[in-house]
Amino acid sequence: METARVIQLDEARQGITPEHCTRFLSQLDEMPKTISVYARALKMFMEYLGGNTTPHRVDIQAYKLHMMGRMKPNSVNLYLTAVRVFFRWMEIEGLYPDISRGIDNVKVSKNFKKDHLTPEQVCDIYNAIDNPRDRAVFMLMVTAGLRCIEVVRANVEDIRTLGNDVVLFVQGKGKLDREEYVKIPALTHKAVLGYLDSRVDPLGEEPLFTSDANQSKGGRLTTISISRMVKTAMRKAGYNSTRLTAHSLRHTTATAILMNGGTIQEAQQVLRHANIQTTMGYLHNLDRMNNNSESKVEDALFGGLR
Repeated sequence: METARVIQLDEARQGITPEHCTRFLSQLDEMPKTISVYARALKMFMEYLGGNTTPHRVDIQAYKLHMMGRMKPNSVNLYLTAVRVFFRWMEIEGLYPDISRGIDNVKVSKNFKKDHLTPEQVCDIYNAIDNPRDRAVFMLMVTAGLRCIEVVRANVEDIRTLGNDVVLFVQGKGKLDREEYVKIPALTHKAVLGYLDSRVDPLGEEPLFTSDANQSKGGRLTTISISRMVKTAMRKAGYNSTRLTAHSLRHTTATAILMNGGTIQEAQQVLRHANIQTTMGYLHNLDRMNNNSESKVEDALFGGLR
């Protein structure tokens, strides 16, 4: 049976076309954003092939190297995944053999690409922000570990009271529903309410934070605008590093939990990591920060020079 299928695929090897890509994307059972990424990935792959409509495994290997010289490892792996899923579908449909089988992802460093902030730096950045909305966004992100996309998606009605706690129900990355929530501490809640009081009777389904730009006034913020706002405040406070971005606020949340007696499970719950190994990365970084072996070595070897 397997031999017959190989023969069938070999006979079907008439080449891949843009129409195949269109058919594949139309049958993908994924979220719109994922489909959009796959579409970009396949478009780039087809452009790389040029007029080569009958690629072989070596062509995908060469494409992988091509991307590695131009993109970050995570992006390379995402685009490789799209190519692999495409060729898997092509083989199932009897249109073309799966020539991507056995091509591995690029190894990705487990070290975090962004730094966390110290309490002093957090206060400096907070004091550099004049806009009440931006202050509320900053406090919410750094105390609750929110991603930019989660702030963008938040509506006024997502703030609720559960028992004695004020919470914000969050639509996380890759999620369709607001199933999880974060607790909003008192000072952060006061900042959010202060901002909402400046708006005229905000309705429940309206964005929690709205744009004040002329072209999009009253509309939902974007991840780009939030990232820019945080980065601007960091620069204004004197912290102009490529390793400090809006995502650093999430790293700061995790580090602050662990440095102040929180457990790894508590950090995982706040950050809403599906896999605790992701959260463990923060613990490893913290262990390294607290490891002062280099100073001990210096004292042991050069102590007489002091």
